[in-house]
Amino acid sequence: MKRIITTIAVIAISLIAFAQNNNTNMNITKEWDKTFPKSEKVSHEKVSFKNRFGITLVADMYKPVASEGKLRAIAVSGPFGAVKEQASGLYAQTLAEQGFLTIAFDPSFTGESGGEPRYSSSMDINTEDFCAAVDYLSCRKDVDAEHIGILGICGWGGIAINAAALDPRIKATASVTLYNLTRVTQKGYFDSMDEEARHALKMQLAAKRTEEFRSGKILPQGGLPEKAPDNAPDFVKTIRGSLQESETRLSSAFAQFKYGLEHNHAAHASECFALGLRLGSAHSRDNCTRRESPQPILRRRSL
Repeated sequence: MKRIITTIAVIAISLIAFAQNNNTNMNITKEWDKTFPKSEKVSHEKVSFKNRFGITLVADMYKPVASEGKLRAIAVSGPFGAVKEQASGLYAQTLAEQGFLTIAFDPSFTGESGGEPRYSSSMDINTEDFCAAVDYLSCRKDVDAEHIGILGICGWGGIAINAAALDPRIKATASVTLYNLTRVTQKGYFDSMDEEARHALKMQLAAKRTEEFRSGKILPQGGLPEKAPDNAPDFVKTIRGSLQESETRLSSAFAQFKYGLEHNHAAHASECFALGLRLGSAHSRDNCTRRESPQPILRRRSL
């Protein structure tokens, strides 16, 4: 009996330590710090809730002024690497002006939300983030739990669809995105990556994992640089960072909307995410069998 009690105590302490580790260094700003003007048609307040992984998510809640009774609600997040002070907050505030109760939340590991390592991502955990947002909204007295929707922007469009497929409480889903993030990771822009190039990417990401484990640090890689090069077109120079030469004016306009102009870039945002953590996204079920099948597979023999 003592052994069982001891085991339970150890598990409880481990879970508490895990939750505390995932919510350290949280710095929540109370004043208005968005990249867009505050609307007089809605009220605003900071809220927080935990997902099933014990990570505390911080959100901005927008509610129509002088609203009464139970409201239809929408949870908003994205773009990938952005924070709620940017595009997701603007979407949420605008939808609240139309009569919805909305929340724009920072995903796990991002912005004011908890989670380590910072500026990383997990499709499983981020899908759970949307479901946790639905948990929170469903339990509010001013929300109609039978009318909850979600909206995913950019890379979070696919995550929103994934959450909707898993959670029947989500009654409506909107995805605002220019491309399929997972497909681009697997096959490159415009499906330019063949099987050999994809395998080379997986080798690069695997080597990065080893390097990061050896150094004890998971470092962000890539993203938009701090300053556009001098020879960049004028419309590129107006955004915080540069774009690849092959990208179009539409892409630059989207990046401008996504990250904000140079003078109103959100303090908690990051265009750089941990490269080594993309290994799972680079895996393609369609092409892995031919490459991996020659490798020996251990099978359990029947006794």
